Amino acid sequence: MDNADKSKNTFAVIGAGMSGVLAGIKLKEAGYDFQIFEKADRVGGTWRENTYPGIACDVPSHIYSYSFELNPDWSEFTSPGSEVQEYFEGVSQRYGIDQNIRFNEAVTRCTWLENEWEIETEKGHVERFTWVIAATGILHHPKYPDIEGLETFEGPMFHTARWDHDVEIKDKKMGLIGTGSSGVQITAAVAPEVETLNVFQRTAQWIVPNERVVYTDEEKEAFRTDADLLQNLHVEMSNAFNDGFATSVIDGDSELIDGIQARCLEALDTVQDPDLKEKLRPTYRAACKRLVVSHNFYDAVQRPNVNIITESIERIEKNGVRVGGELHELDVLVLATGFHVDAFVRPMNITGRNGTVLDEVWEDWPSAYLSIAVPEFPNFFMLNGPNSPVGNFSLIQTAEMQFDYVLKIVDHVNGGDLDIAVISEEAYKRFDAERYEAAKGTIWATGCNSWYLDNNGVPFAWPFPFSRFRAEMEAPKIEDYERVTS
Repeated sequence: MDNADKSKNTFAVIGAGMSGVLAGIKLKEAGYDFQIFEKADRVGGTWRENTYPGIACDVPSHIYSYSFELNPDWSEFTSPGSEVQEYFEGVSQRYGIDQNIRFNEAVTRCTWLENEWEIETEKGHVERFTWVIAATGILHHPKYPDIEGLETFEGPMFHTARWDHDVEIKDKKMGLIGTGSSGVQITAAVAPEVETLNVFQRTAQWIVPNERVVYTDEEKEAFRTDADLLQNLHVEMSNAFNDGFATSVIDGDSELIDGIQARCLEALDTVQDPDLKEKLRPTYRAACKRLVVSHNFYDAVQRPNVNIITESIERIEKNGVRVGGELHELDVLVLATGFHVDAFVRPMNITGRNGTVLDEVWEDWPSAYLSIAVPEFPNFFMLNGPNSPVGNFSLIQTAEMQFDYVLKIVDHVNGGDLDIAVISEEAYKRFDAERYEAAKGTIWATGCNSWYLDNNGVPFAWPFPFSRFRAEMEAPKIEDYERVTS
C-alpha cells in the first residue's frame, strides 16, 4: 500500500502502558498516523501506578520484554518494578513514541459517527479518527474494600496502587489488608522495617518458592555482546512458559499443577509454628487463584513483629482494626485489595454503531470476540481486553500477537475485502459460547473465589491452549466480520 492510501487511516490509541507503547511503535513502523492519549504524565501503565515497597515482576524479566527490544541489563531474574518502568520509558523514548503521546489527557468519550470515531478528552478536545485501539489494561482501577468504618481511620491510609511515599513507615504499626501478589511482596519488604505488621488475611495463598537470581556484570555483558544468546534465552523461556504452565492451567486435572502444589507445600513446611503454618495453608487447588511467587514471604511472616490475622474484620475504627472484639492499633493502614478487573475501557463512554453503548452491552460482564472485538463497534479493537490470557500467557507476547492481528484486519479493509471492521454478532456469540464452556474445565474453576471469575462464577480468562491463540492471531477469519466484499 502506498503512503497516499495509508493517509486515509488515522489511529487513536488510548493508554500509554505496555500495550499502548507497543501500538505506537508498530503503527509508526507501518507508516500510519496515530495519536496516543494517556491520562497520566508518563508512560508505563500499571508499573507507573504501582510503586509500593517490594514490587517486582512475577514472571521472568527476559520474557517480560518486547520481542524486538530485548533487554540485556535486567538486574534480576524477576526484576524490581522500577526497572520495568524504566524499560518502558526507555523504549518509548528510543522509538520516538513520546512525541505522539498526549500526556495528562484522558479520553472521556468515543462515538462512532458515520464512518469514523469522534474522540473527546477531559480537556474538551474533540477529534476524529478512523480506528480506535483501546490499550487501557486491566489492573488500573483500584478496588477498595467494603468494610464498616473504613473512612473513620485517622492515620494515613492508601491503596497499594496509590502508595504515599511521604508517609514514613519505619518503626510504625502497620496494618495490611489483603494477601495477593501485592500484599505478599509488601509483607516481605516492610516486615524488617516496621514496629509491627498486622496482615489481615481472608484467603491463604499458594506461594511458589523462587530462588532470587541476581545477574552478574559478566552475565549482563554477555547478553549485551551476544545477541543470539539473549534471543535464544527469550525463545527458550517463552516456549517453556507457553508449553508448560500456560497449557497446564486449562486442565483442571493437570499433573504439572500437582507438581507445583507439591513445591509450594515444601516451601510452606519451612514455617516452624504449627498454628501459623495452618493459617497459611490454602484450602483450594494450586493455581485456582493466581499463583504468588516469592523467595522471602515465609521468612517475613515468621518474624516476631508480624501477625497473620485470619478472623473476619468487624470494623475499622479511628486508630485501628477491630477483629474478634480486639482492637489492633495501627499508625498506617494499607489496602492490598486489588482492582476492578471488569472495568477495561470504562468509565469512558463508548458508543458504537446504531447508538449501541458498550457499558450496556457489558452490563452483566465484559466479553469480546477473541478478546479484542465487540459487535456494533466498528474499527474498534482492544489489546489485552476481555477474555485475554491474563493468567497464563506473557501479556507482552499476547499484546504483540493481538496487534499483528489488528494490522492484518486493517490491511483487509484497505484492500477492499471489508468495508469496515465490525465483528458479526453470530461470530461473537459462537466464540463466547465455546469460551464459556471451555472455561468450566480450567484450573480456575476448581473451587476457589478469585478475580478470574465473572459474576456467574465462571473464569473469564482465555481457556484454550497457546497454540489456539497463536493460530487465531496469525490468520484472522475474515468471514467472521460483517460486510465482506465479494
